[in-house]
Amino acid sequence: MSSAGIFISIMAALAVGAMSPGPSFVVVSRIAISRSRLDGLAAALGMGVGGVVFAVLALAGLTALLSQFEWLYILLKVAGGAYLVYIAVNIWRSAGQPLEVSDAVNGNRALRLSFTTALLTQLSNPKTIIVYASLFAALLPRTVPLDLIVALPLGVFAVEAGWYSIVAFAFSARHPRRLYLAAKGWIDRAAGAVMGGLGLRLILSGLSAR
Repeated sequence: MSSAGIFISIMAALAVGAMSPGPSFVVVSRIAISRSRLDGLAAALGMGVGGVVFAVLALAGLTALLSQFEWLYILLKVAGGAYLVYIAVNIWRSAGQPLEVSDAVNGNRALRLSFTTALLTQLSNPKTIIVYASLFAALLPRTVPLDLIVALPLGVFAVEAGWYSIVAFAFSARHPRRLYLAAKGWIDRAAGAVMGGLGLRLILSGLSAR
């Protein structure tokens, strides 16, 4: 298979994975709907950067290191799960607080917070690097051409940031915001419960692997 064919196959598989509902979707959609569209796009950028980090680590062979030192993988899973639970608790606690939303930019600090929250959420699940490494191992040749080494992180960024930019645009629209404000308490508690459940699942899977 040519380099172009390999690249397209990997990107298609990653796009399907990115579109699957999970903590990243919850975080980006909630940021976009409760803050501003620009905040949502900053969060999408954070997701893209997180994907690039995983892609580079997978290409560098970190997966082999994690398989050799199982305690490190367990530690990453527990720490990532704890971060998701932390986010879930904050979402749940804010469910009863009134909220005024607008498309006004709240400043660079708010945008940095949106970016960082999304980036840490993306990096909180070390299973993602296993997915990347599995795809790379299955589809890449034994000797990876330089053009693919350069293209894969860029493609990953385009897939992750592109998909979550679509999410940000969709959820920052007027109608989704009206629905959110009308049922904020229920939606935030549901989002917190989903996020907490995913975090606990990650923690328990790490502890059970001991």
